[in-house]
Amino acid sequence: MSQEFDNLVKIGQLKAEPGTRAEFDGLVNSARKRLADARSEVLSLESRFDLAYNAAHAFALAALRRRGYRPENRYIVFQVLPYTSGLDASVWRVLAKCHDQRNLAEYEGHSDIDEQLLIDLVRCATLLEAAVTALDPPAY
Repeated sequence: MSQEFDNLVKIGQLKAEPGTRAEFDGLVNSARKRLADARSEVLSLESRFDLAYNAAHAFALAALRRRGYRPENRYIVFQVLPYTSGLDASVWRVLAKCHDQRNLAEYEGHSDIDEQLLIDLVRCATLLEAAVTALDPPAY
């Protein structure tokens, strides 16, 4: 277990908990379907954003669960991406911005989705899909 994960467990952001292959596969399969739907231009920007955000979250959660951890909040799965998927901070920054936008829509009813943010989100979710797919199979 790396020092970063140890520290996050100590402060209560992560909980060490083994995952299962079925859980990993289910998260990846769900994420792939959502990402495919997010690319559908017949849907509203808000719907596409929601689908792409949830796809990115599911891919990030699959990568974290593969390492044997469960998050205490949604945001942490994006913060640990460099350690779970090898993706750099530029991806994390886009996903953090999308997380904030998602919270505005979910909790305050403020849904002003910018098309460029959606494009960036789909790009990052696609990078995340490739990174998760390239990981060694989980050793469950």
